[in-house]
Amino acid sequence: MIRDDILAGLPVRTAVPALERALESHGCAVLCAPPGTGKTTLVPLVLAGLVGTGRPVRRVVVAEPRRIAARAAARRMAWLLGERVGERVGFTVRGERAVGRATVVEVVTTGVLLQRLQRDQELAGVDVVILDECHERHLDADTAAAFLLDVRAALRPELRLVAASATTDAEGWARLLGDAPVVEARGVSYPVEVVWAPPGAPVRPPHGMRVDPALLAHVASVVRRALAERAGDVLCFLPGVAEIGRVAGQLTDTGAEVLQVHGRAPAAVQDAVLAGSRDSADSAVRRRVVLATAVAESSLTVPGVRIVVDAGLAREPRTDHARGLSALTTVRVSQAGAGQRAGRAGREAPGTVYRCWSEAEDSRLVRFPSPEIKVADLTAFALQAACWGDPTAEGLALLDPPPAGALAAGRSVLTAIGAVDGSGRATDRGTRMARLGLHPRLSRALLDGAAEVGARRAAEVVALLSEEPPREYGDDLAAAWRTARRGGDGYATRWRQEVRRLTTAVGGEVPGDPTPEPTSGHGREPEPAPASGARRGAVSDDGVAGLVVALAFPERVARARGGAAFLMVSGTGAEVAEGSGLRGAGWLAVAVADRPAHSASARVRLAAVIDEDTARAAAGRLRMAGEEVRWEDGDVVARRVERLGAVDLSVQPLKRPAPGLLRTALLDGLEREGLGLLRWTRDARALRDRLAFLHREAGAPWPEVSDAALLSRTGEWLEPELSRAVRRADLERIDAGQALRRLLPWASGDAARLDELAPERIEVPSGSRVRVEYGGPQPVLAVKLQELFGLSETPRVAGVPVLVHLLSPAGRPAAVTADLASFWRDGYRAVRAELRGRYPRHPWPEDPSAAVATRRTNNRR
Repeated sequence: MIRDDILAGLPVRTAVPALERALESHGCAVLCAPPGTGKTTLVPLVLAGLVGTGRPVRRVVVAEPRRIAARAAARRMAWLLGERVGERVGFTVRGERAVGRATVVEVVTTGVLLQRLQRDQELAGVDVVILDECHERHLDADTAAAFLLDVRAALRPELRLVAASATTDAEGWARLLGDAPVVEARGVSYPVEVVWAPPGAPVRPPHGMRVDPALLAHVASVVRRALAERAGDVLCFLPGVAEIGRVAGQLTDTGAEVLQVHGRAPAAVQDAVLAGSRDSADSAVRRRVVLATAVAESSLTVPGVRIVVDAGLAREPRTDHARGLSALTTVRVSQAGAGQRAGRAGREAPGTVYRCWSEAEDSRLVRFPSPEIKVADLTAFALQAACWGDPTAEGLALLDPPPAGALAAGRSVLTAIGAVDGSGRATDRGTRMARLGLHPRLSRALLDGAAEVGARRAAEVVALLSEEPPREYGDDLAAAWRTARRGGDGYATRWRQEVRRLTTAVGGEVPGDPTPEPTSGHGREPEPAPASGARRGAVSDDGVAGLVVALAFPERVARARGGAAFLMVSGTGAEVAEGSGLRGAGWLAVAVADRPAHSASARVRLAAVIDEDTARAAAGRLRMAGEEVRWEDGDVVARRVERLGAVDLSVQPLKRPAPGLLRTALLDGLEREGLGLLRWTRDARALRDRLAFLHREAGAPWPEVSDAALLSRTGEWLEPELSRAVRRADLERIDAGQALRRLLPWASGDAARLDELAPERIEVPSGSRVRVEYGGPQPVLAVKLQELFGLSETPRVAGVPVLVHLLSPAGRPAAVTADLASFWRDGYRAVRAELRGRYPRHPWPEDPSAAVATRRTNNRR
């Protein structure tokens, strides 16, 4: 029996007429409805014609970002209709499906929706698609929205599309949907009191997956405080499973029932949390503390919750493209996320949110979470776009364009595994990969691994990689595999379900099941892995684990370099944990690794031991063999090498390197360490300064002699000396001045005027020939004052007056002038007064312009 009384009380019902009019007139709409208004449960039922009167029955697909939300939404709608899931309301998530012939409302994850769109672009039989919680900006949801807009534009203009969220960029989504109407629901909002509860002492900020234990201890203390100060159940938000487990361990003596909700939690636990207690506000009933990740932010109502404790942290994906590492990282929650979390306390009655940060910090939080397309690994997105027929994704309607570098990195991976061709178009193999519902790397490992070791065994390892095993399983993948086979925990149950799905997907037999039909219409065998023939029965479980991981992540194949240290073929260092059973292995295939902040090496979280043959086979495309001549550690190194990426397999000295390689190495050395490697005498430096002066003052044909200019013309001035050099010592013997003279403008005849335009020395009135220094912005002539008596005009070179440094008889600076006549007239008197008493044996005439220049002292009396 339909629960009309509850449906009538859902606030979103007032916005339904406007939503229906928007869909009728425009075909698309943005629905903004606060938490608890019923947008996830009432709206699909109304649009499907299952509640209300006079509406035709339509097929509605609701896309949720998470499996737990999809199952919960379907169960809630079925309960409102007085039915069981699988009748008129059903759901499909990866590895689980509850849909019947009468189903008209189907709740799916956005990943499932993408798979469906790739198989059937028209979505035949579907009338309305609702993208729920689109504010979370998951990559699958953004991609599905772009594909659906393509479908509406090209194939099915009658398909209705709703973007729904509690907190979102409504204007942005409206523009994306073609200036779609925005429909807002003004739900009944119960007041939520905010209590600021920052830690009493400083805590270290999160980095990577690490959260300061002091913060988690503080969160546990705030939960205790909330239980003492307020009535009702507590919903506590934490960033991940490990943090939930740590806080749960500190709440065992509270007297409350402590439940843990996250994507890995068993369905029974999730159901128990969503069912609620009989009356959690009643002190006679045992109170509950629900520790949850972000899965509880939206699409889920946890009955009985009156209190929210928010640790203020969230997890977002990050990709280090340079090192080939993808991982989640801990960040501060956004303002939108904090608002969503706080709203959980006021869904059923007035509530309280305890925020474990200060009010001052709150204003500095980012407004919305980072769109996943901006920060995530885009390999899977690139394959989806290629299969859709738009490899560059330029034609897709996306709120944020994919970063060019990340998209290029993803396409590079797809090309290497044969998923796309040279133009970026999806191959038949790539299409098959896209339909497996896995990351393309894992699809490659499953297809090629099945050909090598059999579908079942490959599927078992890939299932371990698609959902990382619990940390207590250890860091040895083969050991974790054996644990999962024996295990009776929630993870092992989900793992076995995924194994069955993947085994069937590649055409393998599941023990106890009939032989499956080929999937997706592909009857051909998977493309073989780059290894030496099928070896199904000859490989141990450890060998299978290593092979499959290496096929998925060939650039993470790593060779030991002593102790706990390894070097991946990508060039990234890696370390295994103290006491790990992986220590001592010669080679590893690394499945999961992260790089702590300010660390040069990655930490290995999950890996399998392999041998060199497996490493060579899996990472074969990264193998390089040949002669290598390069500048290294300050000299030329010549050797014959065989290498997997950055890992040396064999190295032998090369006695007679090719002249071209040798020359390139020497030039590289000059570029790295500078032209100072050559022999620069005083005369060579002076010649370079003179040429630089002439180039600056006169221009062509006088050459530029900066480092960059000289390095770009080595063939003109360093030959033949460079052709005879084989090592650093040979460069150090090259006379740079003699080589530099080759750049003088001999062809035009101007080279003969070098000493005229920029003389090395100038003769002064005393008869001395004094060196001119050209190294500064103006030529400098440093000469004793008495040697210039009688000279009224300042000497010039190339028309430029020199800067005269007048020296005392002892050779110390006495004055500087670029106008000698002015100095004799105005400055000399002061210098004479200061120096004549100190140097009485030298002449100090009153009129220096009429005196005779001299290098000598006065005659003795």
